[in-house]
Amino acid sequence: MAYSLAMRREKVSRTKPNRGFPWFGVSSLILVCGLIGILFTEIPAKVNRNLRALIQSRRPAEEVDRKTMELQIEQRLRAAMELELERELAELRQQNAEQQAAQQAEREAELSPEIPLGQVSDVRKLRSGIPFKTDVIFEQGGIASEERVNDESYVAQYTLKLKIPAAATTVSDLEKSNPKLSLFLPSLPGLLAKAEVSKWYGKLYTNKSERLRRDANALNELLTKHNVYDCETILNLKADNGRKVFLMQAEMDVVSDGSDGDRLAEMPEAIVNSTNYQPFTSYGWPKKTPTPNPMLVGLERRIAAAKTELAAPATTASRKTWLNDRIAMLKRYIADLKSRSYLIAEYDPFIVMSVNVLTDNTDPYAPKVGDYAVVIHGEKLYPCIVGDGGPTFKVGEASLRMAREINPNASPYSRPVSDLKITYLIFPGSRDEKKGPPDYKAWKEKCENLLDEIGGLGENLALHEWKDLLAKPEPAEVPAVTPAVETPVVPKVEASKPEN
Repeated sequence: MAYSLAMRREKVSRTKPNRGFPWFGVSSLILVCGLIGILFTEIPAKVNRNLRALIQSRRPAEEVDRKTMELQIEQRLRAAMELELERELAELRQQNAEQQAAQQAEREAELSPEIPLGQVSDVRKLRSGIPFKTDVIFEQGGIASEERVNDESYVAQYTLKLKIPAAATTVSDLEKSNPKLSLFLPSLPGLLAKAEVSKWYGKLYTNKSERLRRDANALNELLTKHNVYDCETILNLKADNGRKVFLMQAEMDVVSDGSDGDRLAEMPEAIVNSTNYQPFTSYGWPKKTPTPNPMLVGLERRIAAAKTELAAPATTASRKTWLNDRIAMLKRYIADLKSRSYLIAEYDPFIVMSVNVLTDNTDPYAPKVGDYAVVIHGEKLYPCIVGDGGPTFKVGEASLRMAREINPNASPYSRPVSDLKITYLIFPGSRDEKKGPPDYKAWKEKCENLLDEIGGLGENLALHEWKDLLAKPEPAEVPAVTPAVETPVVPKVEASKPEN
């Protein structure tokens, strides 16, 4: 009986083994729960942002530069269209006022029994600087029903004459604007002997003439005489060692664009809220700090105002289309300014070149954004870079910082130099591979080396040294205070008196 009982127990223990505590299953359950919990934290968002940043950082620099330039061109075109609309509305209001005044005068004045016939001539200088001669001729015609169908009864003739200037190619031509130019650049006569007129000089005046033809045919306002003759020459120079130089003799207008939250966290409200101020330049680089760009506030206000107008019942369908387009554009600006910084015209010295020159990949002499340059005016030579793109029908433009160094009275509305006395030397192919915040000392050293490659400067001449107006002052050292040494107090000991 005891044996049978023992055998039965042994059989039960074999068919039903002891499994113990299920540690593996519990660990797996905890791991799965942890992974599910991570999904409700900020970790996936951070991973997503880092992946986007990694992909963004691998975008070719040329693509980023082109997109920035496209944003600039888009904003400038929009600003020009809005200014043109305001001008046309102002002219329409003026015409209505003049028409009402003329009608009032006709009602008040007595009609003359005879209409004076003959020719009336007038010569005046237009606001654009163009002498304008008019001849108005009145002749006696037939009855109105006949004259209204006669093409010769009411005729206007408009003749516009423009002399296309020849490019200056000799030292004597260039020194009419700066008599000491060859003293500053002793190798210049030799370089000019082998120079070629750049294709961009001809293209510049072709663009001017096409614009004048279009505006004249539409009786629009014409380019001023100043802006027609704004360039003396554009030449391709080449030193014996192969160093190329893009030389341009022109005037200097002023650009006042750009922003950088890393270096300038606050800007005046008038600029922040301006619809014409461009927050970026063609030269830009990835942001270095989390400090937001100061222009973002103004852009976000404009989006909010546009959304409010969209929701208004009185807003027309065409206006809503325009507002939606504007909001999309402003959002692109905001996305760009959150990731990139730019030169600031009021603080950084740079020059502007036509966008068609900057984007050309066929001309080895065509400058690119970031190429180093030297600006010569009077007896001063200023190192800088090509920092922005401008119109294709005019040249000669620099940052407000550069303009004020040449003429302290310069402003966004007042050019520093109106004559063709600025020499621009640009060194194509000299830009740094990686863009970053301006380093004026490095810019000066690079320009000095480039000038040495074409023969150097004249005796006792040096490039201007720019001061960084946005440099953060280093904390002043607190002088160490030497603890005062206390003089130990020695008790006074009186001399003992002799005993009597």
